[in-house]
Amino acid sequence: MLKFADVWQGLIGVSEAVPASLADQPITAVVIDSRAAQPGALFVALRGEKTDGHLYLSDAFARGAVAAIAEPRGVADCRLPIADCWIVECSGPYPEISKFEIRNSKCVFVVPDSLATLQKLSAHWRAQMSAEVIAITGSVGKTTTKEIVANVLAQRYATLRSEGNLNNEIGLPLTLLRLTPEHRRVVLEMGMYTVGEIAHLCEMARPRIGVVTNVGPSHLARLGSIERIAQAKAELVQALPPAEQGGVAILNTDEPLVRGMAGLTRARVFTYGLNPASDLWADEIASQGLEGIRFRCHYGREAFHLRLPLLGRHSVHTALRGAAVGLVDGLSWTEIIAGLQEVRGQLRILVVPGLHGATLIDDTYNASPASMLAALNLMEDIASADHRSIAVLGDMFELGTYEEQGHRLVGGRAAQVIDKLITVGPRARWIAEEARANGMKPACVHPTDSNADAIAVLQGLIRPGDVILVKGSRAAAMDTIVDTLSRPQ
Repeated sequence: MLKFADVWQGLIGVSEAVPASLADQPITAVVIDSRAAQPGALFVALRGEKTDGHLYLSDAFARGAVAAIAEPRGVADCRLPIADCWIVECSGPYPEISKFEIRNSKCVFVVPDSLATLQKLSAHWRAQMSAEVIAITGSVGKTTTKEIVANVLAQRYATLRSEGNLNNEIGLPLTLLRLTPEHRRVVLEMGMYTVGEIAHLCEMARPRIGVVTNVGPSHLARLGSIERIAQAKAELVQALPPAEQGGVAILNTDEPLVRGMAGLTRARVFTYGLNPASDLWADEIASQGLEGIRFRCHYGREAFHLRLPLLGRHSVHTALRGAAVGLVDGLSWTEIIAGLQEVRGQLRILVVPGLHGATLIDDTYNASPASMLAALNLMEDIASADHRSIAVLGDMFELGTYEEQGHRLVGGRAAQVIDKLITVGPRARWIAEEARANGMKPACVHPTDSNADAIAVLQGLIRPGDVILVKGSRAAAMDTIVDTLSRPQ
């Protein structure tokens, strides 16, 4: 476990003058929300778009934090009672020791940039640990892949995984600071908004194995082109150690832009996909609707028939990624299959009972054209004459120049597989327009402007036995629709 002396060493670079009363104090948690502070916590005060963590320094200490990282102006503005703390100026290579006074067992590290300091500390701590890091990036499927990979590796190793989607310049350092000497593997999701960010995350995490899922139009509004997105994702494989040092890049051969990353890395390349030329590939794929998927998996001369609790045909690629990591890390097929069968964290799509005896498919975690199409394909797989299929589809964000085309692509597919369509938001009206243009009866298409409007339409529309897909970008907060419709009336 991280101790106060480790924080001191990581931030200052010297072990001298560590306050004796704090040196062996365990850091029970590193938090950026004062409400999560607990006895022994380190609180990092960050400036955000909506609030400033420096306003909550006193609250963090009141809840039991023993140390904080903060910026000079923030410390002054929050009127922190410094008589109760040791103040350590970290603006230069060495602390201003004269600022120490023997006070209560609390310490504030005053730094030029709290976020940069959090990242520096995480890199220092990760370097002390012997655990190997597996990093995952891509436009779609990172979080589910991360969970499945961790489930596989946990069959043999004590494995740490990033929580939720803590995949950015804040979340990844927080995960690294949860490392302990007992951990043998760490599975990290790496997201990005622009070129250079994944390279920066790799500097902190130092991954040995890198997995790239795919390259799609997510973040196109920021990066401008699919090629730039591929460039940003490729930073992971470029950061891996060479093959002779154990580096492995696991690449999707069904994605041309991912396949092309093989020439950008010094690591060994291991491929997966539906192409028989891949190192690991699958065929005989069948969706069993809400019961999962089955397929045949090929590796060398071996072939295995698998049935897994993953929803939709697209999940075959996710399973292949988990198996690929297990194979390159030396696990047996017995261990790999056991990990793939583990449900923990796999099902981002939740199936819940809804209003009037309907079934709700909650896929509100996020949305892109690719994941929208995958969800609609799942609806096709479970189609039956015994029930109506209804889709509630919301806006997809950050698609840039692909925005209208991406929504219209979804609308065309919805017309083929859905009985009733409700759209939410201005962008999703393109989905509605395209569904009508592809033959869906106007009376079956209901464009709405808000989640509340969509709920009102659904409440008058739902019949017993209906299966209802609810999906949209996270910012659309469409989970409120599921919450309302799954509540007893």
